[in-house]
Amino acid sequence: MTIPGNLLTTAMAVMPHTDIDRALEIALTMDIPFWPQLPRLNYHEDMYVQAAEHFPGILLNMEKQTLKFSMDKFIAELENIMNQFDSPEIFDISKTFSAVYHRFLDLDLSNRPAVRGQLEGPISFGFNVVDDNDRPILFDDTVRPFLFEFMARRVNVQLARLKEKNENAFMYVDEPGLQFLFSAMSGYGDVQAKSDMEMFFSMIDRPRGVHLCGNPDWDFLLNLDMDILSLDLYTNHDVFSSYAPAIKRFLERGGVLSWGIVPTNFEPFEKESMDSLEEILESSWEKLWQKGIDRDLMLARSLLSPATCCLVNPDIEKTVEKGFETTLKLSARLREKYQLA
Repeated sequence: MTIPGNLLTTAMAVMPHTDIDRALEIALTMDIPFWPQLPRLNYHEDMYVQAAEHFPGILLNMEKQTLKFSMDKFIAELENIMNQFDSPEIFDISKTFSAVYHRFLDLDLSNRPAVRGQLEGPISFGFNVVDDNDRPILFDDTVRPFLFEFMARRVNVQLARLKEKNENAFMYVDEPGLQFLFSAMSGYGDVQAKSDMEMFFSMIDRPRGVHLCGNPDWDFLLNLDMDILSLDLYTNHDVFSSYAPAIKRFLERGGVLSWGIVPTNFEPFEKESMDSLEEILESSWEKLWQKGIDRDLMLARSLLSPATCCLVNPDIEKTVEKGFETTLKLSARLREKYQLA
């Protein structure tokens, strides 16, 4: 298994910083570092915009900070993109679209237990990007299959570059849109989503997984063919611990869970302490252990992380940095408590 566990630390990618050096410095404090996404720096750093680079039909307005889709433009550009489908540079992230990604790749990361990248997932991208009629492109039967293949290639190209820096590299597919799948208003149901996501993961190299901060159907998600699930346990601890059978199956087939436990929003962070966060986390774990999940197996296949990203704090990046620091301290405390190497 190339994704380490034993309660090592990683974090979400979106950060509120506008100082690139500082953002990278903080990301590198994690046991498993990642390249930060900095949407407050400029609109190119938005996770949807980064995923949209070279996607045919995209209308990107940097001045108005809008990202839309034109079917006429899609048709006009599709053949040219298809002719370049074997060119990795089409699917990689350029220096224009990320100020940090290439700086991260210039570092010596070989001595880390792993490194991680990320890309906005096709379901969330397809929900968020709308056509001329304000209809999400995910609902378009012509665009959707191309969307899933295009994003799979993007994931694979980034993963290959990261593996050149560290053989244990892995990828998060960020999918906040998964929590809306089961809404009657979504226009895109769970049967279609399951088929599409299974097809999507079949095209992606391992290790691969999903990161989201919402509350999706956990059975649906845990049964996807992925290697790691990153979740906001702080918000969802009462719900997630009720899915013990699916969690057990996920862990027993080799899955890793990244428990997002430390809030980075100012108010919840200020009201919590190391002891209270430890109690929330261990209370959830105890419920799972009582339902037959092996304690040692679960700890061996667990990471710790902040609960969510946050761009709206009054102190901008300060609470986020405190959240990273608290995650590291909590990891050290629990690793000693459970005698993890």
